[in-house]
Amino acid sequence: MKLLVIYTHPNHESLNFGFLNKVLAGSRENPDIEEVQVVDLYEENFNPLLVFGGEKRRRDMHRDPAFERYRQQLVRADKLVFIYPIWWGRPPAMLLGYIDQLFASGFAYKEEGGLLPEGLLKGKSAVCISTMKGPAKYPLFFLNNAHKALMKKAVLRFVGIKKVKFFEFGNMESASGNQDKKLAEVYRYFKKLER
Repeated sequence: MKLLVIYTHPNHESLNFGFLNKVLAGSRENPDIEEVQVVDLYEENFNPLLVFGGEKRRRDMHRDPAFERYRQQLVRADKLVFIYPIWWGRPPAMLLGYIDQLFASGFAYKEEGGLLPEGLLKGKSAVCISTMKGPAKYPLFFLNNAHKALMKKAVLRFVGIKKVKFFEFGNMESASGNQDKKLAEVYRYFKKLER
């Protein structure tokens, strides 16, 4: 199994970076995981801005040479792992910019003339590990699960990825947030993960 980890947090001393390290540690101890690639969007200075004009058209994004390395990483991976904070009820703009530019028509999906397009990333699965300052149930009760609906239905299912596991951790800036327990949970999950 090949993993592609898309890490989206600007601080390498953050709890999110701790989750990244637990994903890597668990994966190293899992004999079913043969490869892990990490894309650190902030470290790589990924440009999340969509820019279109006369020479750069949206319908050509699937061929943009600036994103060829990222497209090859997505093709190679069996499982995508997203690690990010939830800000304003959604993932950071940096991650959404990555999705905007990489999950392009002609690469991640194709129009077939029906109600929905055909997802071209089918056969892959995904794990979303997210942290937030607020209570764990806040997105469910106050935002109608907007974050999960965005990631699972609007993004991943649209491109053919149907199997999605969520670790949505709340109270992460609280002394009583059980951070060590949650870090250990993620480590154990990747240590035992099967395709």
